[in-house]
Amino acid sequence: MKHVFLVDGSGFIFRAFHALPPMSRPDGTPVNAVYGFTQMLMKLIAETDADHIAVIFDTARKSFRNDFYPEYKAHRPPPPDELIPQFELIREAVRAFNLPSVEMDGFEADDLIATYTRQAREAGAKVTIVSSDKDLMQLVHDGEVVLFDAMKNKEIRAEDVVAKFGVGPDKVVDVQALAGDSTDNVPGVPGIGVKTAAQLIEQYGDVDTLLAHAEEIKQPKRRQNLIDHAEAARISRRLVLLRSDCEVTEALDTFTVKKPDVETLTAFLKDNGFNSILARVREKLAADGEDLPEPVRDPAAEAATAPDDIHYDSVLTLDALDAWIEEATRTGVVAIDTETDALDAHGGNLVGLSLSTAPGRACYVPLRHVDPEAVPAGQAQGSLDLGGDAAAAEAGSALRPDQIGVAEALKRLGPLLENPGVLKVGHNIKYDLHVLEREMAAHGLPVRVMPVDDTMVMSYVLDGTTTGHGMDELARRHLDHTCTTFTELCGKGKNQITFDKVPVDKATHYAAEDADITLRLHRLFRERLFAERMTGVYESLDRPQVRILADMEAAGIKVDSVELRRLSDDLGSRMRELEVKIHALAGEEFNPGSPKQLGEILFGKMSLPGGKKSKTGAYSTSADILEQLAAQGHDLPARVLDWRQVQKLKSTYADSLVNQIRARTGRVHTNYSQTATSTGRLSSQEPNLQNIPIRTEEGRKIRRAFVAEQGCKLISADYSQIELRLVAHVADIAALKEAFREGQDIHAITASQVFGVPVEGMDPMIRRRAKAINFGIIYGISPFGLAAQLGIDRGEAKAYIDAYFDRFPEIRAYMDETKAFAKTHGFVRTPFGRKCWTPGISDRNPNMRGFAERAAINAPIQGGAADIIKRAMIRVPAALTDAGLETKMLLQVHDELVFEAPEAEAERAVAVIKAVMEGAAELSVPLEVEAGIADTWAEAH
Repeated sequence: MKHVFLVDGSGFIFRAFHALPPMSRPDGTPVNAVYGFTQMLMKLIAETDADHIAVIFDTARKSFRNDFYPEYKAHRPPPPDELIPQFELIREAVRAFNLPSVEMDGFEADDLIATYTRQAREAGAKVTIVSSDKDLMQLVHDGEVVLFDAMKNKEIRAEDVVAKFGVGPDKVVDVQALAGDSTDNVPGVPGIGVKTAAQLIEQYGDVDTLLAHAEEIKQPKRRQNLIDHAEAARISRRLVLLRSDCEVTEALDTFTVKKPDVETLTAFLKDNGFNSILARVREKLAADGEDLPEPVRDPAAEAATAPDDIHYDSVLTLDALDAWIEEATRTGVVAIDTETDALDAHGGNLVGLSLSTAPGRACYVPLRHVDPEAVPAGQAQGSLDLGGDAAAAEAGSALRPDQIGVAEALKRLGPLLENPGVLKVGHNIKYDLHVLEREMAAHGLPVRVMPVDDTMVMSYVLDGTTTGHGMDELARRHLDHTCTTFTELCGKGKNQITFDKVPVDKATHYAAEDADITLRLHRLFRERLFAERMTGVYESLDRPQVRILADMEAAGIKVDSVELRRLSDDLGSRMRELEVKIHALAGEEFNPGSPKQLGEILFGKMSLPGGKKSKTGAYSTSADILEQLAAQGHDLPARVLDWRQVQKLKSTYADSLVNQIRARTGRVHTNYSQTATSTGRLSSQEPNLQNIPIRTEEGRKIRRAFVAEQGCKLISADYSQIELRLVAHVADIAALKEAFREGQDIHAITASQVFGVPVEGMDPMIRRRAKAINFGIIYGISPFGLAAQLGIDRGEAKAYIDAYFDRFPEIRAYMDETKAFAKTHGFVRTPFGRKCWTPGISDRNPNMRGFAERAAINAPIQGGAADIIKRAMIRVPAALTDAGLETKMLLQVHDELVFEAPEAEAERAVAVIKAVMEGAAELSVPLEVEAGIADTWAEAH
């Protein structure tokens, strides 16, 4: 026995959990702590000289310390919900690596580590404790025992302990006894911190001697505290002193390092989606001559393997650029990434671009880097608008001379970018399409970059919203690679520089690395899409959408700034009217936009039910709470909700849309995201056009400001009741399917079926109730929610829902089957094969589990509707072109598409659009589209 490693398993779990970004395996189980822990074990086994290793865990919060001090650790919060399922997975990781794990009831992991440390020292072995926990620093000893911070890759020795506590390891317990520890509820002595405690212990030697001489302390308050809290100090010392005499059941000599069982380890890594670690394991096993289990080849793991050599070039001549273009053309696949001087895809200048043709092989082509020393005086950083060579020449000596001219570079790159035989791969390539195509057009080179693949979208198709899809996170997760960050290169805050100020050598590594990582992720995701049978979803739905959305964003839509300013004034007047009513209901004036003031009025002054204070001491006034109060008949919260809605419309749309009109186009250009929702729905931002309310007068007024160009009309084409049609289809509800096929009033038919009343002469209130159930049922509406919506008591609402399920038992069967499938697989599927992940479906918290179950029931419906409109969006532009029409698709808002058409062809365009949209999917019920033509969006809808 030479070197013993003792891993503080419990301590490392929490550090890994908080240090790493959220990660989930394919079934939605969070695994970020498991991933960090597994990496640490790999590193220990591969890179240390350990001949004995064990992982030590806590068993429960209570230990022998609670026997003499019940308040010990009493204030510690429970672990986060996302961490709880990872505890057992981490124990599985330990077993997969064939390492012993030790835990004992009544003792903490630190006590077991102290015991094994003593035993190892007595056996003459060196000990490394894998932990940075300050409580274990008392065990450090003269090079024989060190702590190792695996997160920082740093050893903690005696001098580090002195730096932290002001005393050596042998006195740490005494300092902790005086200073206490609020985290573990160790009382200590009031008014004495670590620094003071160290001074006292240096002077008196230990706690007992100090307390015996407490009367000698000169400072009155400190003297009295030591006298009054002497017993607390003694108890604290017992609490922090680690036991080294535990009667451990696992002998130290059984911790000998053993080779893991290959099948067990590889199965664990595959089950948790740790492809990069799996690749390294297989590489190590192969190097050691181990026989790998069948199947030997795992293409995804191979794709995640880091290349042997890294070669990044700065391309500073046309000949060098031609060589890279020729290489990209020959290979047929090239990763591409643009660097700009702003985040705005529609306004930033192209500073340079990178290409990668093979893993580890990439280049950067600087085009507009400047010499910061040569930037003309008074010119702000990032303000050079270099739209072409003429503008560049005007910048004078600011541009670095050792760069290819922008026009020449783009002219050479154009054929590559539009070559149909070369696949262009990007991460969020839609951004790059905007930058490149705008720059090309500015130089008289009308290029459409085709064909394209997007690794961000691939990641989304595979893993949904169970993980983030930023390149840095994906590289860390799948390739075990840490990318250079933008802030490392450019700084942050007021000192941040724009990319054109970055030295070319540093820019080369950063930009080429991005292209290299993109290409490597592309190879990995291609293999996963095939292996996980998701290629069809990606190729038929999400990949074509990239080009479609880029064209829509580039087209933009015109807004009437005069109408917006008038609307802003109207909304301001409406807010003031509501404020008068709010003040009258409250009996005093206050700011309805202040949650603190509103909370005091509602729950302090008016004593309304449901008041809950946050950690800051203020009452919560979230929308949920106000909606509950409004549903109970309280007028004030209802009017505040109205005020908030109007205020949001004013600030988000009426005021800000004017500032988002592009000077170059005179239009507003939203940005669509394909990777933000759990169901496949698109989202939009800057501005967000998905959340303009259509059923309120104020929302319709906002849409009036979206107008057609002169000589054109806007067309709105909207699927009619598409989600109800999907419910009838996926749940196979015969009565509803028949009603849709016959074009009947679906809500009246439902009311007739559920309440047993004839359709003819039906009371509109009865139909309204059926409509509320129809739309609410797919969102898992509760009796409470339905009662609030209809203004009836909860018992009556429950009776309606029960009657609905009795009449349509297929709905209940669909719900039960969907929840069961989600619990088994961790996801549900849309009718078109998209996976919608359902994290929390097996959560122990009933609220979390209920939310996940409702999401699982709704996902195939909402996701199916999203897939259908995507299918239509992909087909409509080509259909319009084939019909000889110039109509352009501008917007997508949930189930609606908005087009701009020359006035003379608007009617013909509507016929084409409706035909394509209604034929976008073959369901057991017909799809119907309602379309309108007008000068404004509001009138066309």
